Amino acid sequence: MNDQTRGAVDSAELMERLLYEVKRVVVGQDHFLERVLVAILAGGHLLVEGVPGLAKTLTVKTLARTMSGSFKRIQFTPDLLPADLIGTRMYNQGTGEFSTVRGPVFANLLLADEINRAPAKVQSALLEVMEEKQVTIAGESHLVPTPFLVMATQNPIETEGTYPLPEAQVDRFLMKVLVGYPSEEEEAVIVNRVTGPSISVSPIATPERLTSLQDECGRIYVDPSLLQYAVRVVAATRKPGGYGLEDLDRYIAFGASPRATIGLIEGARALAFLRRRHYALPEDVVDLVPDVLRHRLVLSYEAMSDGVTADQLVTRILQALPVPERPLESHVRAPAQ
Repeated sequence: MNDQTRGAVDSAELMERLLYEVKRVVVGQDHFLERVLVAILAGGHLLVEGVPGLAKTLTVKTLARTMSGSFKRIQFTPDLLPADLIGTRMYNQGTGEFSTVRGPVFANLLLADEINRAPAKVQSALLEVMEEKQVTIAGESHLVPTPFLVMATQNPIETEGTYPLPEAQVDRFLMKVLVGYPSEEEEAVIVNRVTGPSISVSPIATPERLTSLQDECGRIYVDPSLLQYAVRVVAATRKPGGYGLEDLDRYIAFGASPRATIGLIEGARALAFLRRRHYALPEDVVDLVPDVLRHRLVLSYEAMSDGVTADQLVTRILQALPVPERPLESHVRAPAQ
């Protein structure tokens, strides 16, 4: 085992320990937990959709404790103001000077709960901090802590009085993850844990260590054929007819942006990292395609009237495009070093 492979295994073991500590509190939700770790390692943000009571807040709060990071939660409401998120300048009568009061966005893990309940002006206040990792208050720029993850939740029920997210903001989320109900066995364990003695989690990593893991993920090797496959998948959402999917043209008004292609590659690197590899495989990309693309497709009115969903369109695209062959480990070892 060379030094690079040994380092990848050690780092993956650290992430497994972190995941194990979170699962001492959070029951089930394996897919959701994996995607949260992928987002952290890839330096992206998560949009989560699920009904209330599925441990979305608990997951992020517990994860913040295991990584010794700061956690803030914002409950989005119709009367929320941009200053309630990023902060503002306040006058101190005692000193006669203005001081900057930072908002809750200054945290390693930020939970934007029910983000679609606030007006577009408030939603857009997150744009700069999600993209640039900084906010501007009274003309001065302030950097947020690193690593920085925004996890925004949406409630699929009770849509009355909500404001759909602008496409410009939706595109800044690396993935949109759907969280479902637990199984009967999982729900029984949930009830036992909630009604039993409280469980305390131990810090496993530091924000500085997670930042170094992000750098390690950036060195994961991606074969050119895999990169080209990601490009073709995203391009097929823009012009399905060019890939033998003429019947989908009428369903897609706008396809995914290049951010989707970047997200597929960065996410595949993070997933390969979690799977103890120093190179990405086709299944790493395929596994992430639904989560990376479902929120980036703007469907036509015809798709809505026919009941066609973004997930169904993504599935058709994956079925139509051939997956590249798995590269041999001997082939990827040299470029990855």
